Amino acid sequence: MLVPLTRETFEQIIPIIATGAQYGYYWGKWSDLLRRLLISVVALTITWLVGNLFGPGGFTIKLILDIIAGLYWLWCPVYLASLRNNTYRRIPYSGFWRGRVLDAFITEELVGEEETVNQRGDLVIIENIEKRINLLVGDQSGFKVTVQAPLRRIYKGIRPGAVAELLVLSKQPDLETISQITDVYLPQQNLWVGEYPYLRRDVFRQVSQELGGTGKTNTKERRPGSYIVKRKRRN
Repeated sequence: MLVPLTRETFEQIIPIIATGAQYGYYWGKWSDLLRRLLISVVALTITWLVGNLFGPGGFTIKLILDIIAGLYWLWCPVYLASLRNNTYRRIPYSGFWRGRVLDAFITEELVGEEETVNQRGDLVIIENIEKRINLLVGDQSGFKVTVQAPLRRIYKGIRPGAVAELLVLSKQPDLETISQITDVYLPQQNLWVGEYPYLRRDVFRQVSQELGGTGKTNTKERRPGSYIVKRKRRN
């Protein structure tokens, strides 16, 4: 089932400002936090040097730059998530798509390389391999997409046949050609699967429930039809 959505609903599901899940994604690990803190320290040093050049007259500008530089470690995840969201928000048309999991399998993917030097002085390239789950999702029309995500223990219960819901994005009003897809929601297991949490989950659950899904929400329901442009099924 494919249902085109209004632009207003789409912009609520993929917001400009980062959601909590998106912020957590870019917050990263301790190593990422330490790197941002280091950048903040370096930036503060630069602003201090620049402030000395301007003298007392540049106090206000220096204060603003100090705040921006000093809090870089805190606001950087919001900025990065907002940039990523904007790449999807530039696509003009979207639709809510419901299919089923056709297959779930695990692969090993190269996610990065590190260069180091061994005791003999030789350059050694270390490949970072990560296990990932792959969900093949499709519908009765034969339309299929594959969504990939880092492997987590909570995904062990995913089985073929489970209902899967996601957003498809297109540059065409009829959604005939799909440009991008989002992460997948499995309402029966209440699981989200994807590389990046594009969707604002509370709003997406509301849309799912209005369109006959099994997702549950504690927020106030909207008037029927408030999300939908028109209904369209792939035959």
